[in-house]
Amino acid sequence: MTLAYPWLLLLLPLPVAVWRLMPPYRTRVQAIRVPFFRDITQAAGLSPQDGASVLGRHPLQWAAALVIWLMMVLALAGPERIGPPITVESAARDIVIALDISGSMDARDFVDAEGARLQRLAAVKAVIGDFISARDSDRIALIVFGSKAFVQAPFTEDLDSLAGFLDQIQVGMAGPNTALGDAIGLSVRTFEASDVDERLLILLSDGADTGSRMPPINAADIAAQRDVTIFTIGVGDPNGDGDGRVDLDILDRIASETGGRNYFASDQAALTEIYAEIDTLTPRKVETLSFRPKQDLTYLPLCLALVVLIVTTSILSVRRGRPA
Repeated sequence: MTLAYPWLLLLLPLPVAVWRLMPPYRTRVQAIRVPFFRDITQAAGLSPQDGASVLGRHPLQWAAALVIWLMMVLALAGPERIGPPITVESAARDIVIALDISGSMDARDFVDAEGARLQRLAAVKAVIGDFISARDSDRIALIVFGSKAFVQAPFTEDLDSLAGFLDQIQVGMAGPNTALGDAIGLSVRTFEASDVDERLLILLSDGADTGSRMPPINAADIAAQRDVTIFTIGVGDPNGDGDGRVDLDILDRIASETGGRNYFASDQAALTEIYAEIDTLTPRKVETLSFRPKQDLTYLPLCLALVVLIVTTSILSVRRGRPA
């Protein structure tokens, strides 16, 4: 229990000061006019002067007035109950995961721990899902891109919902081509909703840029100006032909432009190691806020003062109504 404005308790002696320093309240009342009043007072040997009477108060009135005043001053002082400390952790970093879902992600050239061949997108989704589940204090957004780039999920701390959006992704949803520059540009725009200092973009692609409206290097330069660090991950075949060849050079330049790193994953185990290394290089960061909730108790002294007033008024009314 505490008081929000304890200095208002200085008002407690105010009635005593008023009673001592202020003149008594005066009022005029009707009186009887007496003929020959001066002659009567002279005959009685009295000196006429203004009359005055002090109304008497019942002890119960004094006690009630004292309690009501105490309760009113206590209410003004703001009594409140302080609860136990509550600690809240909030994200100190925002992460965007930009995932290539072009047609080439349907290739089955990834190998799992048992040696079975997996679809590229399925293997990538499994590793990203584990990565997301470990980011319990980061805000994460998910962007998918092919011929166009789209926000699959905006920034959220609801990792279960984010995992659900990840599961819904299918190859070719955003078109068959690869628009790296557009994906970076959309990621930078997504970060405009972020008010934290540390911003990380993880860009995963298995092909060369084939149709971006903005060149990837220009987009990376804008990202660097907005304090966005890009980690690029190349998957697939760097020796392939056409759109199916992952352009590791451009991915490396994108990462270098923003102070990030470039990786290449040839199988699911390598991809898992890459995400583990990213987690080591950029450990989870949180901001901790501790506070103690307050419950306003002003109503308690006010209710008590009202009860005292009602009870006192009732008792005095009953006493006045009794026959003498």
